Amino acid sequence: MDAAVGGTTISEALAAEAESQELFTLGVEEEYLLFDATEPRATETVDDVLAEIPAALRESVQHEYLRSQIEVASPPQLELSGLHAAMRDLRAEVSAAAERAGARLLAVGTGPAAGPVARLVDTPRYHRMRERFGDLSPGQGLCGTHVHVSIDDAECGVHVLNHLRPWLPILQAATANSPFFGGRDTGYASWRSVMWERWPTVGPTPYLESHDQYLTLVSDLEASGAMLDEGMLYWYARLSARYPTVEIRMGDVMPGLDDTMLLAALTRALVATLVSDVRDGVPAPRVPDPLLVAAHWRAAHDGLEGVNIDMATREPRPAWRLMRQLFDYVRPELERHGDLDTATVLMGRLRSRGTGAARQRAVLAQQGNVADVVDWLARATRGDE
Repeated sequence: MDAAVGGTTISEALAAEAESQELFTLGVEEEYLLFDATEPRATETVDDVLAEIPAALRESVQHEYLRSQIEVASPPQLELSGLHAAMRDLRAEVSAAAERAGARLLAVGTGPAAGPVARLVDTPRYHRMRERFGDLSPGQGLCGTHVHVSIDDAECGVHVLNHLRPWLPILQAATANSPFFGGRDTGYASWRSVMWERWPTVGPTPYLESHDQYLTLVSDLEASGAMLDEGMLYWYARLSARYPTVEIRMGDVMPGLDDTMLLAALTRALVATLVSDVRDGVPAPRVPDPLLVAAHWRAAHDGLEGVNIDMATREPRPAWRLMRQLFDYVRPELERHGDLDTATVLMGRLRSRGTGAARQRAVLAQQGNVADVVDWLARATRGDE
């Protein structure tokens, strides 16, 4: 639920290179489910899988909340190609480790097939969370994608969070990858989002006047009992508690790396664009919280295959039109970071293939069995689809 980016800090050389070119580094965390090698059911094999991870990658792989989950985190990267290589290797190695442990790795937001509720990983913190919050995360686990973008000024970072608010629903829609839960279609593109929102600190980041107010809210939320520590600040965008980054964390984990890389590229370009706006004194839009909640609900329900809310006009629009609007808005920073050509190709692939949710439903329509969806997810996670 909260992890270091690659378990390491950015190197001095990489930081100096980024600073000299006024570029932003980025890192990605992905959470996965562990399923049986042959049956469509989750398995509590995380310790067995971790024992199979090569020593060179061990710092980048760790437990998650439940024994049927595992998490990876890339080292910070300046080049999108470097991020892709790091995540490709992590997915391949963890998939292979899972197979040696008699399991399969699934990049999916919730358990698509029916099965028993998984037990907690045996750590004091997770037991405290279960004692305090009860059974807020039933099933086999909830798996998301988090993108970290470097920012060296916390005050600027807080104002970037304000500017991010109207853009995050459409990014959430693009990540939708959990239509099935317990063997049935939920009617949502991202059922993980619906389940995740039951935690008391999950939701849109509030509009914040300053970093001091941010810290005060963190302290007040801890005192209220709504979270144990700053790591449980589950706003859709936050300042990392451990690293000088803005962390965007509202999306499902996605089946293939193409969509993850597109999210990373767009997120970095968006943060870079908004940093310029903050420095230029451009005020953040004061989007009403109920409208933001409605837009995030729409993202969870429709994904990119339906509609969402244009925050400028407050009118429903085709979600793909809003996705294109976001792409055009951040195009200059995509180009400045050397990501424009790659992001253009990846946008085209997402448009033609659809979100993970749409692709899962297409597999079910063709094959007629959730077990076939699980098989497809395992192949897609390994990079075979």
